[in-house]
Amino acid sequence: MSKLKCAVIGTGYLGKFHAEKYASLPDCELVAVVDINEQAAKEVAEKHGAEALTDYQSLLGKVDAVSVVVPTTLHHQVSKDFLTAGAHVLVEKPITVTVEEADELIAIAEEKNLVLQVGHLERFNPAVMGLGELEDKPLFIESHRLSPFNPRANDVSVVLDLMIHDIDIILAIVDSEVVRMEASGTAVLTKGTDIANARLTFKNGCVANVTASRISMKMERKMRMFRPNSYISIDFQNRVLTKHYAGEGEMFPGVPKIETDKSVFESGDALLEEIKHFVDCIHTGNSPDVSGEAGRRALATAIEITKLLQ
Repeated sequence: MSKLKCAVIGTGYLGKFHAEKYASLPDCELVAVVDINEQAAKEVAEKHGAEALTDYQSLLGKVDAVSVVVPTTLHHQVSKDFLTAGAHVLVEKPITVTVEEADELIAIAEEKNLVLQVGHLERFNPAVMGLGELEDKPLFIESHRLSPFNPRANDVSVVLDLMIHDIDIILAIVDSEVVRMEASGTAVLTKGTDIANARLTFKNGCVANVTASRISMKMERKMRMFRPNSYISIDFQNRVLTKHYAGEGEMFPGVPKIETDKSVFESGDALLEEIKHFVDCIHTGNSPDVSGEAGRRALATAIEITKLLQ
């Protein structure tokens, strides 16, 4: 099997890690990295023996796959150009700025039979991957994604920066249409929304209460799911998956005894797993777990929440 010729567009905080992962994979050749900051591109390129470029257009038609790790406003144009030129695309989240832009990328990828994957990295958290398929869908979900202030990602609201991770996971788990949304939030340190809460009601009856903050004094990333006879907790930050369920015997008359299974996963490399999955889908022709359609659903939901906040 010949190596995939790969490139990374954008060598900022996350882009340099994308380059590192491609360079480490035996079935990939990192041929180039691109950034409008020539020095930034050179630093990453020299580290991995790749070419440094400042204009991605010169790569069109010359690579098999790319990671698009540029500001969100550029996701659509850069991804569109590479898909049109026949390259598979892994684009960071959110997939695009608008749903219409996402629809166009999905249509091009489908027409050309290309992989379009969206970088919802939390899907590759070991605790999430350990969850597996749930036989009974949750009746109620509560999630908290809290972070101290970081000026790096303030070009978008906390909904599109942080909450969208949990929106994506919840939509995948519940697998039902959202029929009602309520939301509240406020700006504190920036001009955008810094803390927000959304309540999603699904057609199948499930309700999800989702909170995200980028102005907290601590880091917390947890999700709790309540199902008939069981309760599941995911600690994304510490990679802990805990399942509580009704067991044999009674704790009190008429109340079943609660059993607990706790799994603590070793520190994994979620980005490496994400990129390996992308590459595997290119080789096999399988649809990625976080497809363009999944990215679109998460974006559409996040946009609706943002509208309610405004």
